[in-house]
Amino acid sequence: MKILDRYILTSFLSTFATVFVILFFIFILQGIWLFIADLAGKDLDTYLIIKFLLFYSPKVVPLVLPLSVLLSSIMTFGNFAENYEFAAMKASGISLKRAMYSLAIFISGLSFVAFLFANNIIPQAEYEFVNLRKTIVQQKPSMAIAEGQFSKIGSYNIKVSKKHGENNNLLDDITIHRLSNFGVGANVIIKAKNGELIGDEKTNFLQLVLYNGNYYEDIQPKNFEDKKKLPFAKSSFKKYIINFDLAPLQKTDMNTDEITNTNTMLNVNELVYTIDSLETKKEKDIVSYTENIHQRIGLVNSKIVNKPKVKDTIINDLTSILKPYQVSQILEFAKGSVTNTKYSIDGSQYEFTGKIKNINNHWLALFDKFVIAYACLLMFFIGAPIGAIIRKGGLGLPIVFAMVVFIIYHFINVFGKKVAQENGIPPFLGSWMSSIILTPFAVLLTYRATNDIGLMLNFDWITVPFQKLFTPKNTEDDVLIETIVNLDALKIDEDEEFEKLNHYTDDSLINIVKNSKQFNYSSDFRNKALKILSNRGITQQDLIDTHNLYNKEYQELDRLNQAYKVQSNITLVTYFIALILSVLSSKLNPILILISIVTIILFYIFLYKSHQTLEEMGKLIGRKVNVGLVITFLVGFPFFILLHFYIKTVIKEAMTQYR
Repeated sequence: MKILDRYILTSFLSTFATVFVILFFIFILQGIWLFIADLAGKDLDTYLIIKFLLFYSPKVVPLVLPLSVLLSSIMTFGNFAENYEFAAMKASGISLKRAMYSLAIFISGLSFVAFLFANNIIPQAEYEFVNLRKTIVQQKPSMAIAEGQFSKIGSYNIKVSKKHGENNNLLDDITIHRLSNFGVGANVIIKAKNGELIGDEKTNFLQLVLYNGNYYEDIQPKNFEDKKKLPFAKSSFKKYIINFDLAPLQKTDMNTDEITNTNTMLNVNELVYTIDSLETKKEKDIVSYTENIHQRIGLVNSKIVNKPKVKDTIINDLTSILKPYQVSQILEFAKGSVTNTKYSIDGSQYEFTGKIKNINNHWLALFDKFVIAYACLLMFFIGAPIGAIIRKGGLGLPIVFAMVVFIIYHFINVFGKKVAQENGIPPFLGSWMSSIILTPFAVLLTYRATNDIGLMLNFDWITVPFQKLFTPKNTEDDVLIETIVNLDALKIDEDEEFEKLNHYTDDSLINIVKNSKQFNYSSDFRNKALKILSNRGITQQDLIDTHNLYNKEYQELDRLNQAYKVQSNITLVTYFIALILSVLSSKLNPILILISIVTIILFYIFLYKSHQTLEEMGKLIGRKVNVGLVITFLVGFPFFILLHFYIKTVIKEAMTQYR
């Protein structure tokens, strides 16, 4: 290995290790937050908590690894460009393509390791994680109930004053509320002096044995008048047993739409075998159900059953030989048969939809093992060119670019998977959608960076049509042109205002002419000042030569201010549209989700464009009027309203001071 390759690889690895560790712990903290109900107040020892997080941690690697590659690539190559190390390499005849060569080989190896990790380690860790949660609840059943507060298990809310015993399975002063069938309030209250929790590792049930207590139940009479009396039943007991199903406590995925999580516990070979079995079973179920429906409604194959011979007399209207009540009975029977068949079809359709979704989830799990490997390569060939182009290392701008790219990647990935789960698109397209969309972007960036073309973030082809749409007509033609006014063609009244201006000095009149727009002087007032100066021998051409006919700086500042107002208003409109569409698209409507994605992209484009306009204004007046690109993007979407009004106030103050 050459010295240069070793240096580039060492620089990348040091950055990558730091970024990976930081991001890994951030995502682990998120996992702690997700499972805080399982960990907090359960009297778990340190070893058990570490084991719990250890089995959870492999699940976050598919998110952390591509993001770490992206950010470390931007930072490493940004540092090289910022410190002119790339310039030294190019002077020595080493191109960017050659500099990326050693890292490309390393990332390829890392991608292969990522595939092996996703195929072997993650399924095993997921299996151990689920079993650990199950074991914790079964070996320490008291963990399901917190001391001094209500704990919900199924349809029961349980509160105990004190837990004691070897495994804290002995309870004192127990109060139980059983929720009503409608989920509102409690129609059964059980109080007991003490009790015992009994768990069995061989079953998924937790048994609560209560001693010396009372049982209260509200009675719901049919008569409304009797309801006002609030009747209830009361009974006492020496021993009372309640069985709880622990399956809800062992659920690892918080998404209620998830049918099964066994797909995350399988490797590629097991997934292929399982998918084949599930699809074969689905086809058999469809054939079986179709045959049952045919038999139920009497639909038979015409090739099997002989057709009856048609008699000479053909009955065209069956109702003509039946009595009216018989016709009514036949119609009611037919209606009931159709209704029952429809209910059966709807129920089976829901069942088959669930099976299809389960199969799609297994396909997605299969493709994800390959996607994570390709994502590492993709993020490298996006991050390295970006770092070389922006020429900024360290934190700050690299984090902004990494955040934007990864959010787009992750958002498209989640969108594709959700649509694929609902069988809206093939699972292959759902898993690979983000990679397919961003691959041309990676190729473009790599090509431009390796050929020293650079990347100008110019969105005028998008923003200009929208700005013309939102710009008032009277300001569209407001351009900076030093035009000479034909004073002879104008009627200028030599009135009292004219006589007053005639007593002004030349410098005062020149100031009025030059800054008429700045101080909101009327064109008539300015023309009178020009007329007096002309009478004194100071022509408009003389004013042009001395740069006093117009205040170019203020006109440019005003033009930028008007442009910012339009851009900011469009950003505000897209912000509200994106919020509304995000709420409406909560039911995973593909069209609404696609429109919301486009709207969010437009929002960030105009946010960036308005930031550029503010930078130009700040350079013109010698004062910073924006809050920085990093803060703008970080607080852009969630807090744009506050940012919008804050910058408007700053611009107004700056324009006032400029006068």
